[in-house]
Amino acid sequence: MTVTEPRLTLERRLLREYPIVIACDEVGRGALAGPVAVGAVVVDAPRARKRVPQGLRDSKLVPEPKRAEVAARAASWVSANAVGWASSVEIDEVGIMRALGLATIRALADLRAHGVLPEEAIVILDGNYDYITPAGARGLVVRPVIKADRDCASAAAASVIAKVARDALMTGLHDELPAYNWARNKGYASPDHREAIQEHGLSRHHRSSWAIADWPTLF
Repeated sequence: MTVTEPRLTLERRLLREYPIVIACDEVGRGALAGPVAVGAVVVDAPRARKRVPQGLRDSKLVPEPKRAEVAARAASWVSANAVGWASSVEIDEVGIMRALGLATIRALADLRAHGVLPEEAIVILDGNYDYITPAGARGLVVRPVIKADRDCASAAAASVIAKVARDALMTGLHDELPAYNWARNKGYASPDHREAIQEHGLSRHHRSSWAIADWPTLF
């Protein structure tokens, strides 16, 4: 299988019209337990003229042992980065799409706290749907881009930074509740996770509104 290397073609084009590009990507959307996380990174014209960090790919294409190193290179390359979160409780209360929007808004608020003005940017959102605006964001220019995490280096950076952050959180939750083996499955519907749910039931970190018993294996 040929692995597509992400490029900066779209970012460079957009930076002719906007001073910065903010790229966002989510991880944990399909998990049965734990929060969803959205990574957000800022790329300006000087960063877009640099080489794409070595090994940078959509997080799903980066081998787990290398993800932390790749995420560190990505974080050093972009001008700012943040990860926003929405808890399993919030996912149960408002649904996954609204939760993704809330997590993104929180990531953007973190960037704002570090001097970034999202209203000056164009926001690239991996996928085909703007879930930020319905969650309450105002004054943003949002452009959903299908396969942005595969094709756009900025979105790949957001993906791997968020993935490493969420994996670390799930590993910490494993120490609290080792029966579910979250250090390995990160909350996804692996066979061992499903077996643990059948044996021990749902924990407070599970998305209890989801029909977990009927879900296919996603990881």
